Amino acid sequence: MDHDEPTKRPIGLPPESGAPPDPVDVPWIDAHQHTQSLTWNDREKFDLSGGEAAVMIAAGYYWTPYRPVRPEHVRFLWDDALRRAAAFTHRHFYDQYVAVGVHTWSHVEDADELLAALPEYCDHDRVVAVGETGIESTHHTSQWPLDGQRDVVREQMHVARETGLPVLVHTPGSSKGDVDPRESHSYEEGNRNFTEPLLDAETAKRDAVEMDVELADEAGLADEQVVIDHVDGDVVPYLMETTNCRLSFTVGAPWLRGVDARDVADAVEEYGPDRILVDTDLIGAMRCDPFAMKRTILDLLRLGVPREDVRKVVYENPKAVLDL
Repeated sequence: MDHDEPTKRPIGLPPESGAPPDPVDVPWIDAHQHTQSLTWNDREKFDLSGGEAAVMIAAGYYWTPYRPVRPEHVRFLWDDALRRAAAFTHRHFYDQYVAVGVHTWSHVEDADELLAALPEYCDHDRVVAVGETGIESTHHTSQWPLDGQRDVVREQMHVARETGLPVLVHTPGSSKGDVDPRESHSYEEGNRNFTEPLLDAETAKRDAVEMDVELADEAGLADEQVVIDHVDGDVVPYLMETTNCRLSFTVGAPWLRGVDARDVADAVEEYGPDRILVDTDLIGAMRCDPFAMKRTILDLLRLGVPREDVRKVVYENPKAVLDL
């Protein structure tokens, strides 16, 4: 007697489900993360998820409310990042590189001393970028007036031009001052200790990006060496249509930045993949996902982005920009 239903558990997919997707063997390179703040287990996840290389921001945070930030404090962070990068590469199966620069997160006194030392650091084999740097609207513990920021950012653009390195440009966003109260527990610093904004909150990212592009022009730095980071829909059309800069979407904490794979997919569909990167900005001070790059790769494929375009934005473009 024929039966429509099997009498035992079926093996394999039913015919109407179609073939399973191809294996996801796309490697990735993360051009921006704070690797030194993560755990060994986090870095092992890079190995497990196909990471080939990552760039550690050498001095992303100057949380020293008990004293002014001095050049020797930043130099210590630069040196420590280079030391730890060697250890990470030795203990894991991805290559750890470093970006060195003066971040505008908090006012650094006598920053000229750092700028004078920066070219020597740029000669180090593990240093593949200048940064992160860029005009910032709010600061941790100590405000840095815009004129002073402009001078420091412009000079770093000049160093990037002279050394041939790309510059990673931080842009303002929800990382400071306007963390969703429902998610404040996910960020150890919360909204505390931040100065009043120097730019209008509604237009701060666009205003800062325009200043950063202007400073790169003043320094004679080619757009192709400028990576504008933490981009979103407010700045993508401006950058894509009026500059040749590279754009990087930060996907490591969507609850914070409001950016995810769909934003990347929309930009690729509208403008093509050639100038787009994806990074995580992972940092141990807040809830973040060490599998963010792998998850983004899967999500981009599910959204219908061609595999070759996915590979380009997560691997080939950062590899080319960083000259790895």
